[in-house]
Formats: sequence, C-alpha cells, structure tokens
Amino acid sequence: MRSAISFSTFSPILRWPFTNPKCVCSVSIPPAITEPEILEKSTSESLSHFPEDPNPKANFPEKISPESSFPGNSSSPYPRYSQDTVPTSQIHQETTPLSQNHVIDALLCHVNDPQSALRYFKRAETQRGFIRGVDAYCVLLHILMRSPETHGHARKLLNRYVSGDSDPSPVVFVDHLINCAKRFDFELDHRVFNYLLNAYIRANRIESAIDCFNAMICQDVIPWVPYMNILLTALVRRNMIGELRDLYNKMVLRGIYGDHFTVHVMVRACLKEGRVEEAEEYFRETKERGVKLDAGAYSIIIQAVCKKPNSNLGLELLEEMKERGWVPSEATFTSVIVACVAQGNMVEALRLKEEMINWYCAQGNLDSALNLFNKITEDGLFPNKVTYSVLIEGCCNSGNIEKASELYTQMKLNGIPPSVFNVNSLLRGYLKAPLWEEASKLFDEAVDCGVANIFTYNIMMSWLCKGGKMDEACSLLDNMVNQGMVPNVVSYNDMILGHCRKGNMDMASSVFSDMLARGLKPNVVTYSILIDGNFKKGDSEKALDLFDQMLSLNIAPTDFTFNTIINGLCKVGQMSEARDKLKKFLEEGFIPSCMTYNSIVDGFIKEGNIDSALAVYREMCEFGVSPNVVTYTSLINGFCKSNRIDLALKTRDEMREKGLELDVTAYSALIDGFCKRRDMESAQDLFFELLEVGLSPNRIVYNSMISGFRDLNNMEAALVWYKKMINDRIPCDLGTYTTLIDGLLKEGRLVFASDLYMEMLSKGIVPDIITFHVLVNGLCNKGQLENARKILEEMDRKNMTPSVLIYNTLIAGYFREGNLKEAFTLHDEMLDRGLVPDDVTYDILINGKFKGDRSLSRPSHG
Repeated sequence: MRSAISFSTFSPILRWPFTNPKCVCSVSIPPAITEPEILEKSTSESLSHFPEDPNPKANFPEKISPESSFPGNSSSPYPRYSQDTVPTSQIHQETTPLSQNHVIDALLCHVNDPQSALRYFKRAETQRGFIRGVDAYCVLLHILMRSPETHGHARKLLNRYVSGDSDPSPVVFVDHLINCAKRFDFELDHRVFNYLLNAYIRANRIESAIDCFNAMICQDVIPWVPYMNILLTALVRRNMIGELRDLYNKMVLRGIYGDHFTVHVMVRACLKEGRVEEAEEYFRETKERGVKLDAGAYSIIIQAVCKKPNSNLGLELLEEMKERGWVPSEATFTSVIVACVAQGNMVEALRLKEEMINWYCAQGNLDSALNLFNKITEDGLFPNKVTYSVLIEGCCNSGNIEKASELYTQMKLNGIPPSVFNVNSLLRGYLKAPLWEEASKLFDEAVDCGVANIFTYNIMMSWLCKGGKMDEACSLLDNMVNQGMVPNVVSYNDMILGHCRKGNMDMASSVFSDMLARGLKPNVVTYSILIDGNFKKGDSEKALDLFDQMLSLNIAPTDFTFNTIINGLCKVGQMSEARDKLKKFLEEGFIPSCMTYNSIVDGFIKEGNIDSALAVYREMCEFGVSPNVVTYTSLINGFCKSNRIDLALKTRDEMREKGLELDVTAYSALIDGFCKRRDMESAQDLFFELLEVGLSPNRIVYNSMISGFRDLNNMEAALVWYKKMINDRIPCDLGTYTTLIDGLLKEGRLVFASDLYMEMLSKGIVPDIITFHVLVNGLCNKGQLENARKILEEMDRKNMTPSVLIYNTLIAGYFREGNLKEAFTLHDEMLDRGLVPDDVTYDILINGKFKGDRSLSRPSHG
C-alpha cells in the first residue's frame, strides 16, 4: 500500500512534470561506467550501527510499504531493463539538453539495479546540457535506498548535494522526497530523511538542519534518536538553547524521550544557562520514564546538583550509582566532596575522600591516592583503619616498602592499632624487598603483641624454606607449636618443599610422617611436592608409590601432578614408562600441555633418540598443541648433537616463520653445533646475530667458542674469546679452564697452563677427573712424568680416585721413557685401588702401544 502521509502543496515554480513511469522503453541510456567512490568519514561513532528500531518509543512504521516490493516483484510497474536494452550510442547523438524528465525516465529503467542507476546519474551529470533538478535527485535517492548495499552512496550523495549552493530549502527537499515516493510507488524509507538531516549538520548548516527537522516532524517522519542527539549537541555548542528545547519538546510530544546520550546533552544545556533545578527535574522525569541511563548520565547530574550545593542529593545519587555497579569517576567524587565541605558536612567529606583513596588504589593509581591522603592529613583530618590498610597494601604491592613502613608507623602514632592484615601485608613487603632484619623485627613484635596468626607464621616459614634456611624454618615451626599455634597443611607443605629443594628426602619424609601423626590430611600439593622431590633424587619407584598412595586416598591429581610424573620419568631416563603414563593419563581425561610434550621431547633428545623426539613433536602438533620456543630449542639441540646441523637450521627457520624468536639457549645450541663441526666462521656469525637481536651471550656460548678454536689448535683465538668473556663479566667455570689448560699444554705452554690452573683454584673451582686427566696427559706428552705423577698425589689429597684412563696415560708415558719398572708399579697400584685394567692397559704393557687423548672427545663443561 502507498503511504498515508499527507503531502504538501508544491510551489508552481518547483513543480516538475512527471512522465508516466511505465512508458520509458525508448529513453536513451548511456553505457555504464565505473567511477571511484567518494570516501566519507563516519558521521559519528554512535551512527555506525543502528538498532532495528532507533526510536523504541515511537508509534510509527519505519518504512511505508507500497504495492511493489524490492527486489523484483512481479507486480512492479517498472520493466526489468538491462543496460543493453538501449543502444549506448544514442546519448552521444543527443543535441538537446538532458531535461529532468529525461533523466528521471532513464533512472526508472534502473529501478531494480541501484548501482547501475548511480552510474547512469554520474555519467549524465557530465553530459552537456544536463539540468540539475531536485526531483531527479529524489528519484535516485529512493532507488539507492532499495538496497542496503547502496545506502552509503545515498549518504554521500546527500552530503555532496547539500554542500552546494543550488539545493532547494530543506522544507522543499523533504516535500519532494515524499512526493516522489508517492508518485512512483517507492517504499518510503525513513533513513533517507535522517541522512538528509545529518548532511545539513555535517555541512555546518544548523539553521537548515532545524528546518529539516521541523519539516520531518510535520510530515510524521520522526528523526532517529542518534541523529537527534547530533543535532542537539550542535545546538548546545552554539548556545542555541531555545531552539534545542523547542526541538526536544516536539520529540517528547511524539513519545520520543531519547537515550542516555540525550540526557548528557540536555543536562549540559541546562547547566550552560545555570538552570540546575531544571537539569535535576529533567533527570528525574527521564528516569521515571524508563530511559536507560549510564554512568556518564549519573556523573553529570551529580556534578550539576552539587553546584547548588546539594550534598544530600549528591550523596544519594552517588550511592545509587554505586548500587548499579558503576565506579564513580574522580570528578564525580570531587564534586560531592566539595559540596559536603561547602555545607559543613565534614564527616561525609572525609568518608568520601577515604573511599576515593580506595578507588585510586583499586585503579593502580597509588600516587594520586597518596597525594589525596596527604591533603587529608594536612587538613588535620585522620583517616580510618581501612584507608591505612588499603594504602599499606598498595605500597607493598608496588614495591614502595619505605612508604608502607612510614604509613604503618603513622597509623600506630595516631592511636589506630594495626590489624593482623596490616602486619601480614607489611611482612610480605619486607620479605619481597628483601629486608630480613625489618621483617624479623616486625614478626617478633606481632608475636609479642599477640597479633600474629597462622598466616603470619606461614609467610615467614615459606620465605625461609624457599631460601633454603631449613634450620631457621624448623625452629620457627617448633616456636609456633610452643605458642599454642597449630600448624596447618600449608605450614607442612612449605617445610616439605624446603627439604625437597635441598635434596633431603629423609627429612621431607619425616615431616610428612609428623603431619600424618598430628591428624592432618595431606592434599594434592603435598603429594605433588614429594613426588617431584623423589624424582629429582632419582628414586622413581618411591615417587610412583606416593602417586598410587594418593590415588588410594581418593585425592584427585591435578595437571601439575601429571606433568610432574611425566617430567620426572623423562629426567631419570625412563622414556618408555613416560610414554605409557601419558597414554594412561589421556584415557583418564588429562589434557597434555606444551610443557608435557616438551618433557618427553627433551628426554628423547638427552638419550640421543632424535627420531622418537620428532615422532612426539608430530604427535604434539596433531593433538593441537602448539610448540613453543622450548620445544624448538630442544629439537635444535638434538639435531646439533647428532651432527644434523641442516635440520637444526631448518627448525630455526620454521620457528621464525611461526613468529617465535630464538632465545639464548637456542643460539647456544646452534653455536655449539657449528663449533663441533669446526665451522668457526658460521659460529661467529651466529654469535654476532645473537648480539644484534638484543640477547646476551652466556657462559655456555663462550665455552663453545673457546672449545671450537682449541679443537682447531688456534689457542690465540681461544684466548681472545677468554679475554672477551672476562671483559663481559661472564664468570669462567671448570669447563672454561679445563679447555684452555688442555689447549695450552698441547702447545707446550706449560707455564701459562699452570697459571690458569692456579687461577682456577684461587676462585674456589674444584678440578674434576677430566681436568686431572688433561693435566696428566699434557705433562706426559711433554715428558714431565714426575709432575704428572704428582697429580695422582693431589687427587689422593682430594679423596679422588684416578680413572683407568689416567693410569693408562701415565703407564704409556713411563713405557715411552723406557721405565718399565715404574710402568708395572702403576699397574699394580691400579689393582690395589680396585681398578680393573682394560685392553688398552695390556696393549701398552705387552705391545707398547697407546692412543691417548680420548677423554676430550666429550663436550667441555657448560
């Protein structure tokens, strides 16, 4: 049906003759052309998406349906014309001006193809003799509104049209839009009128926008709330408050009250004229009408009523705002506080300031909280215990322990007794700092005052256990019991964890037994700690027994427990058992993480089974678990150790393709791999790449470089890296010195090697069996057999038993010197020490053959 809207009478000058839309078959139509679309910024963030019903209170249809419908209704009065219906050459043959009737007839041929209609119109505008008419624009606009895909083109067209200087008045434009809809049976879409209203506002034609608004109202086309808000905002900015009220009242008469943004605009308008009571009344009426308000609406009305000042109403609205779950802003708090002070309500002002301090702390804005606190104290007011507690906690969490301590002291001086919450907050802060003496003093004070509770003791005990101070932790536990405090599961878990970290599983088991004797039930954390501790001691049987015991007590394992077992089995080399456990855990509902698979991959890598590691990697990916840096680093390390450097580099490239950056561990594995291949050029390139990406080389990297040049018998380069290592303040370890001593002894630089050995001892680094073999081998090769024999004496003093390889080296040395007696004496000494000579020993003694220097085939210390 056609719209029942009343149509105004047109001026004779603006009335245009309209042809019959059904008789347009012979009209000349130009070929369609493609032109770049005009870009347009979004009118407003609030207009990017409209609800289906922008004016929920309005009692009118959004669209007035004609007899025809879009698209392609068989009853449409317009034939479905294609662009090829009319010869494209005819328009070029036209010598007469393009009349508006001609353009309208051509547009109607494209009524079911809005894009084609738009292309025709743009082409027609460029033709000689084109007559600009409002009706042609109206017809095009109605066609464009028939498809959602061309609504944007309609907006752009209107923006361009009203920016010109030849458009008709807004009233005439609205009338023509409605009249065209009636004459050509277009569905009247209210969007086009709202687009027109917005176009006037965008063009800064506010008077025209008002006229457009009024014309729409007269024709019962109700402006949508978002567009109304834009117009109202523009009026407030121009101080056109009278016009604003007139427009708003017209909307109210039609049942449209706006939304929360309308409230913002109207209250600002009232405040601009200093009409606080009117703003207050408007807010109240809006709320009664059921308009959904937001935190911003409450904030602006609170600030308005506080200007009277009316602290009571401000406080009431503030509480109502908080009850709705909104957090008042700083300006809102300040407005109410100022109103309270102005009316002499200092109690409420102080309460709000304290609440504001809490709000600052909750927002993480500790500086503002402390500034406000200082202002309160400067005014001679005293905050309450809650305010002190919040500030002390905030300072401790942010690491400002000095200020936290100051507040704690000030709190006591003001006669506010600290609670156990304050003590525990400050205690955690001291220990985190770490300030052990202050923490110990505070703890003793809390115990003496009877403030300390079980949590206070547990905080201290946890810190002591994590720091390996188990004697002090045990004393604290005894003191705790003597004070009549009953340790809880957390207390015992901390003690067990401390002993496990020290590797003292006997004491951990003793504490566990004491826990059971006291009637405390261990939880999953207790068992997980004990299982992990036993695995780290290499006692997998005990670890698995504990797991079975936990299950028998109906204590459900967590993912941490499952991962602990799998990781533990991998660490002790029981890879088959680890795979079996994972399969069983999966059947029980365990969802493996990247950490789970990393443990298994690393386990296979450590036992040299790179193929199994790759199989787990593929299984991991198929399960949907994304590998991380640790996964790839393990694979790179495995490839390098198996001398498959090409696969290591391929893995590195795959990492980068997935956006993962190599860490220093991955770089060290690659560098070590190239060093073992004696490709020092590639190793150095990787070293400098490591620096370029912002990583710092560690001891393992330097040891690899030193070892690589040692293997090339280039000790000068090795010593350069040693000096660079010292300059970069990377402490040398046993591996560094052993490698350097070995290389120097091979070159016959015995004095330099001896100096490095003494330097190593002076740093408290204890030589191991490999270091002693390096010394013995180097001295024997240079004929220093007596000095080499003294190495055995030094080993005796250190309670170290020489290896068969060391004896073989010495026996071979004496054999080369022709001292067979000493060679056989060493053989007898081996037997006395319980060492079993190997084939090499007898080969030396019988045939005089020895291939030494075998021990250095293993990697240097890392």
